[in-house]
Amino acid sequence: MKTPTSDRGLAEIEKWFVQRDWAPFEFQRQVWRSYLAGDSGLIHSATGTGKTLAAWLGPVAEAVQNDDPGGGLRVIWITPLRALAFDTVLSLRDPIQDLLPSWRVEARTGDTTSGERARQKVRMPECLVTTPESLTLMLTHENLAELISGLNAVIVDEWHELMSTKRGVQTELALAHLRTICPDIRTWGVSATLGNLPEAQDTLLGVGGKGCLVEGEIPKQVLIDSIIPEEITRFPWSGHFGKQMIGPVIEAIAEGGTCLVFCNTRSQSEIWFNTIRNERPEWGETIALHHGSLSREERDLVESRLKAGDLRAVICTSSLDLGVDFTPVDRVLQVGSPKGVARLLQRAGRSGHQPGGVSKVTCVPTHAFELIDIAGARGAAVAGRIESREGVKRPLDVLAQHLVTMAIGGGFREEELKAEIKTTAAYYDLADDEWTWTLRFVTEGGEALRAYPEFKRVVEKDGRYIVEDRHIAQRHRMSIGTITSDTSLTVQYLRGHKLGTVEESFISRLRPRDKFHFAGKTLEFIRIKDMTALVKPATNISGAIPRWMGGRLPLSGQLALSIREKLEDAKYGVLEDPEMLALQPILELQARWSALPAVDEFLIERVQSREGHHLFFYPVEGRLVHEGLAALFAFRISRLRPITFSLAMNDYGFELLSTFEPPIEEALAGGLLSPLNLAEDIPASLNSVEMARRQFREIARVAGLIFQGFPGMPKSSRQIQASSGLFYDVFSKYEPSNRLLHQAAREVLERQLEQSRMGQALERLQGSKILITDPPKPTPMSFPILVDRLRESVSTESISDRIERLSVMLEKEASKKPSKP
Repeated sequence: MKTPTSDRGLAEIEKWFVQRDWAPFEFQRQVWRSYLAGDSGLIHSATGTGKTLAAWLGPVAEAVQNDDPGGGLRVIWITPLRALAFDTVLSLRDPIQDLLPSWRVEARTGDTTSGERARQKVRMPECLVTTPESLTLMLTHENLAELISGLNAVIVDEWHELMSTKRGVQTELALAHLRTICPDIRTWGVSATLGNLPEAQDTLLGVGGKGCLVEGEIPKQVLIDSIIPEEITRFPWSGHFGKQMIGPVIEAIAEGGTCLVFCNTRSQSEIWFNTIRNERPEWGETIALHHGSLSREERDLVESRLKAGDLRAVICTSSLDLGVDFTPVDRVLQVGSPKGVARLLQRAGRSGHQPGGVSKVTCVPTHAFELIDIAGARGAAVAGRIESREGVKRPLDVLAQHLVTMAIGGGFREEELKAEIKTTAAYYDLADDEWTWTLRFVTEGGEALRAYPEFKRVVEKDGRYIVEDRHIAQRHRMSIGTITSDTSLTVQYLRGHKLGTVEESFISRLRPRDKFHFAGKTLEFIRIKDMTALVKPATNISGAIPRWMGGRLPLSGQLALSIREKLEDAKYGVLEDPEMLALQPILELQARWSALPAVDEFLIERVQSREGHHLFFYPVEGRLVHEGLAALFAFRISRLRPITFSLAMNDYGFELLSTFEPPIEEALAGGLLSPLNLAEDIPASLNSVEMARRQFREIARVAGLIFQGFPGMPKSSRQIQASSGLFYDVFSKYEPSNRLLHQAAREVLERQLEQSRMGQALERLQGSKILITDPPKPTPMSFPILVDRLRESVSTESISDRIERLSVMLEKEASKKPSKP
């Protein structure tokens, strides 16, 4: 790395800005100066404020200053999604066309052809845009040191999205190895909407890594408003607004040029797309659909038309949250609860995506209580209370994969690699016995598999660990990565092109001639053939339309706190937000029949009906936490007295329904809210073995136990599931101390049930004032939970009528004048 001797590089950058009638922001200049001084760091600034140029033009200024003609890799740019690579390449090429015409910017992802890869191995571009998976694949090249001998910088884009995942751990390990080969490289991260910036920087730079945190000084103006329904029933339920919101949404779309309509699930996006298109058929091809289950070709077409300004609206999911610069977008709608403050700001940033532009997001509630979510999210955003993201700690499946990767890429010596790995934030406290077990796992297969040669993937020769079997190396290279998901089937016309993929668990429930929405079309299911769901256009769309999953977003801890604060404000008559004013009749009835909980209060409602005895609890911590708490409470109460419960939950609370009256006071006195013994009580309260078995399927794939097949010859989902299940059973029986089994159990608790948040919630609830009320009927807060349980047990054809009857009955009861004391 050359030490800059003049400011010529920066002067050329400034001149380039002037030629475009632009002016750099001071935070961009700060990044460039820090980079030229040899520093690493993290750039944190709102979407659309120039973070890309801040990160990229430091290396460009250095090259201009040193008259570097290129001729080898200088910068690696890591992007979290290969779908963003093409746009990133275009963005990075723009300034160097004038400043460094001899430099090349190219992508290397899973979409890169074998010919391009071969050419890059001979002559690397000066800047390589790649993903964590493709970068890790480069580590298997024995000539890696030669390929990166001129490397000056690694830039990690959208670090806030990577750092809390196993892909972030994979990135940490790759960065640690690059620093071993090139000790002077600088590492810069690019991030937006993140609460714990110092931790994010430390995770990026590794143990002992020094750097600077640069925050954008130009605050992005974000406007958050909502469409408030004209009529709001006092007994709301999920989705009860229905078509009432379609008209206002269509009006909002019609007001501007191009609009993004974000939905929280893929099935929801399909429903809204079809409904909007049916309501406004004249919009025809000017509205489009975009979500992660659609084919890459379908999404590419939508993105190109969006950037060209050819579309009036795109109904989408988190597939459009990140990275791509859609300058024509001037309006963003969020359908349903934003679920998180950072997510709402990220989506708002898709509009006004240029320095100085104003971002606006309009929230569209699908039921009444989502208005509280919207008010809470706005309040938290204004106060700068953004969610933090924590790095993943010591995942041994990722470590096992990395050991095999390094053994292929020229081999490693144990103590040297161990020391390198412990420079990462993920493994800095890796215990010696964890390291020893993982090393034995890749060399012997562990205790249970040591008799099988195919699991001896790595061998030791003269103190160096290597992979000798080329078939093992080939299979490993094809399996590198940590992205796993529910097995999906391709959806394809019987005589036509592929439309995308859909979860196997959904398709398996369909019978021939069933109809469903997908890719903005109504399709008729024909049959499954070779991991492909064959379909044809449906000629008649009447009848039940099955809904497929596509993911459900959890409520963040930060937004949950903001909602609790809004409920406390309402308790004391403080209704400042338009959303809260619209809810005043509901909130007043809730207070009259039961109570509105303050932040330091825990509301429990007891209601008796023909169904039995209902207990409604309101921690307001989100559905995932409530799922675990409901099972835990049911287990702890049943230990006092044999009793069976039905469970239901939403983001605000959960219900325990039983035939007999539960001893709630006795349970509270006996430690119902105790955060102690969670590690024992949670597994006992759930079918944790089956949950761990499913989680182990992912871990087994990452750790290299499961091979998903060669291109064109994939294993069926049943084969993969059977293989992982067999390993799980073998380890459980013959090697119960297997570390991957323990990891599966731990990930179930943390990722699926959010045990840490459960523990924190119990500590808060234990210290709260308990409010036990006995409402005469289900309250406005309990009604949506009750409806969710009915949906699970009542047929689709009758559920709407039954809910409507219940709602009307309760409205009549609520309209009665309260009797005088």
